[in-house]
Amino acid sequence: MAVPPKPDRDFFEAEASRLPSFEEARNLAVASKSNGEAAAKARLILAAALAGAAFAAPKHVAEIYDGAASGWLDAPVNATRIPAHDAPVFPISAEFWASFWDAIDARETFDALGITARIVTLGLFLPPEFQEHAARASAAYPGIARIDATHMPPRVQLDDLARCPEGSLGNAFYRLIVDNKFDLEVLDRDALQLRDLTPPLNYLNTRILQAHDLWHIVGGYDVTKLHEIGISAFQLAQFGHSYSAMFLAFIAAVSAFGEPEGFALSMQTIFTAWKHGRETAPMMLIPWEEIWNQSTEAIRAKYGIVPYPTPFPANLLEQLEELRA
Repeated sequence: MAVPPKPDRDFFEAEASRLPSFEEARNLAVASKSNGEAAAKARLILAAALAGAAFAAPKHVAEIYDGAASGWLDAPVNATRIPAHDAPVFPISAEFWASFWDAIDARETFDALGITARIVTLGLFLPPEFQEHAARASAAYPGIARIDATHMPPRVQLDDLARCPEGSLGNAFYRLIVDNKFDLEVLDRDALQLRDLTPPLNYLNTRILQAHDLWHIVGGYDVTKLHEIGISAFQLAQFGHSYSAMFLAFIAAVSAFGEPEGFALSMQTIFTAWKHGRETAPMMLIPWEEIWNQSTEAIRAKYGIVPYPTPFPANLLEQLEELRA
């Protein structure tokens, strides 16, 4: 990817503070699918809008994604709208943008750990009020207000999963963790001080760490680079996950400054998974520990979950990397 020139960076920063409405986001997505200079400009504006919502206005995320997804996919998102109303847009500091562009300019591989580290760094430049508004944004998603965030999720025990019968969700989860040498809760909840986050973020961020790989299985997302992008959009659509919004904003920006084909691949993955998440019942409400012994198919049937209708081979990015090697 070429280093974005300063005029394009300045344009991107300015657009990140002017968040589009549902209809404007829809029109941007439609325009960005065309060719030529106007389409390239629309791609930058759309990526800037995703960045602005992620880092400065979490309550605007759902409206922008719903609008953009409906335009990109030429199909409505069949879910109750989550309007932004008069939610504030925080100013983004010059220090934030300097760190953001340093991350975009990085020449090393965009691996998961590297991107995570960059996003954590970017989070250091957000205002203290951001967390409170992110909590309010998440609480507006279907089912989330019903969660009792005064009680943190109990830790999942690997021994419990090991006792689950063949063909059960618990056994599939166990095999995924053990065979891939994954950490059971992805990251250490105590080291991240998740208990101290503003409710319901304390519960949500803890639960998604331990349920992320479960959602891969039940939601039909493979453990590949492309489907990690997809499941991030699914998580964002399910409960307004702030980290996922930031991760996707970073992916969108990298794609917008690259080739149109890469942008199309990213947006098709993001918006199909967003639509999938918005049209799926709240998986945060599923009592996973009570259904370890049931099959994945039975759980999908019980909760009305349809596997992700992936528009591309799940390992497409890995295939492309092999061709370039």
